[in-house]
Amino acid sequence: MKDDNLSAGIRLLLAEDEETLAVGLVYNLNDEGFTVDWAKDGKQALHFYETANYDLVILDIMLPYLDGFEIAKQIRKQSPQMPILILTARTSSEDKVRGLQIGADDYITKPFHLEELLLRIKGMLKRKNWYKNSVDSIPVYSFGKNVVNFENFKCKNGSREFELTQREAMVLKYLLERKGKIVTRKELLENVWHINPEVETRTIDNFISRLRKYFEPDPNNPVYIKGVRSAGYEFNDSGD
Repeated sequence: MKDDNLSAGIRLLLAEDEETLAVGLVYNLNDEGFTVDWAKDGKQALHFYETANYDLVILDIMLPYLDGFEIAKQIRKQSPQMPILILTARTSSEDKVRGLQIGADDYITKPFHLEELLLRIKGMLKRKNWYKNSVDSIPVYSFGKNVVNFENFKCKNGSREFELTQREAMVLKYLLERKGKIVTRKELLENVWHINPEVETRTIDNFISRLRKYFEPDPNNPVYIKGVRSAGYEFNDSGD
């Protein structure tokens, strides 16, 4: 699993109060070439985050003092593009959805295999590199009455202001970079999510639905993010 190009010089923050699990994760992540700081509770996690520079954050939901949801929200205010991976023993879809809504990029349910965790981390780091390079070339984009700032995720639709999550911004960025071309669900899952395209194809449709609510004059009759039957989606900034 070791990928020196991805792990070299990468610093991770791990917030986990289960000592046996945390010690094992630190050992294995170090063995992969990552540098890891381990916080045992929510307060310590925020202190570490505010006093050091990290490339990715791994958060357990159930932490003393401050839970993972609150930490993720505070990190997002400071660092909109910071990759956040949630660890959870909870299996309810509500908790998973809540984690993604507050800005976590991915989640993994306990118990998990080390290889699965490493794949998630490395996929998130790849997405981070792609997104950073993409944003450097086009940090702000306008279409119709919409203005999107891909650096801080702040948007406007006419006089209405709102913020995207990082994953919503990634999906939109991927589509507009390929405007006028059909982008399949499989392509989005492989290149934005870095996961098996046979898994959770409805995930893409849910994200597209949210983007339409943000940016379309009439979400039920989209002119910017159009569906192509049995094929995927096509972005057209002219609204034709």
